[in-house]
Amino acid sequence: MTSFDVHQHLWPEQFVAELARRTAPPYLADEELVLDEGRYPMPREVNDLSRRLELLDRDEIDVAVISLQPTLWTDALPLPERDALERAWVEGARELLASAGGRLLAFSPGRLEDGFVGASVGATALADLDGIASLLDELERRSAPLFVHPGPAPFPPGAPEWWPAIVDYPTQMHAAYFHWLASGRERWPTVRVVFAILAGGAPFQLERLAQRGRDVRSTLDPNVYLDVASYGRRSIGLCAQTFGAENLLYGSDRPVVDPAPTLKAVRGFGESMEKLITVDNPTALLR
Repeated sequence: MTSFDVHQHLWPEQFVAELARRTAPPYLADEELVLDEGRYPMPREVNDLSRRLELLDRDEIDVAVISLQPTLWTDALPLPERDALERAWVEGARELLASAGGRLLAFSPGRLEDGFVGASVGATALADLDGIASLLDELERRSAPLFVHPGPAPFPPGAPEWWPAIVDYPTQMHAAYFHWLASGRERWPTVRVVFAILAGGAPFQLERLAQRGRDVRSTLDPNVYLDVASYGRRSIGLCAQTFGAENLLYGSDRPVVDPAPTLKAVRGFGESMEKLITVDNPTALLR
């Protein structure tokens, strides 16, 4: 019985070196990540494979699924710069997967690569489904999942440092979820899609959708999954009441946030629900 964390970020050495060579955001200056909106600590140990496996052991999770976070603004870079960063991450991730003894899987950024379990895109990509149609066609053909993650968000003038994470990222995910419900799933009915951070709370809006005459039962789709990263018992419980727990997945968002409160909340629902969220549902997703 294998347990999974479907939402982690890990930078291989090749990607770290590519960031360190850059002089414009995103780039690394010593142990700081520099983005347009600010500078963030990035200690070397957070991307150490041995340390990451130790943390999996501590959390009693068997396998982590890693991805390259779109919040680095790579999508906004000129295509050659974006390709250089993504290629460095993909090539390095292959080495990490080979060295991890089966304890890592990965979503490849923007396209489906051999050896990866699926692909990831930024949330705003779902506003233009035609723009990612070839990727979705390939995922459908190969029965591989799509991971939808928040993308870059500029700071409004005078906003506090937590603004993007609390306001912009959930708003992006909310919109992505409803773009998929409105148009995507009819075109790609068998594609399995994971929306990070509970789709920004979008399921809480289904009651309002019912007020607009939509049969909410038709929005419940076994191929649509929500990861619970950064949320606690109340939010997870509300989503479980809406969907049932069969569409929820454990994600930690390590190393961006401390996963301990979320993991404690998942386990607080009891062994049966914990098994659904950490074992059964991710196994179905990654089949």
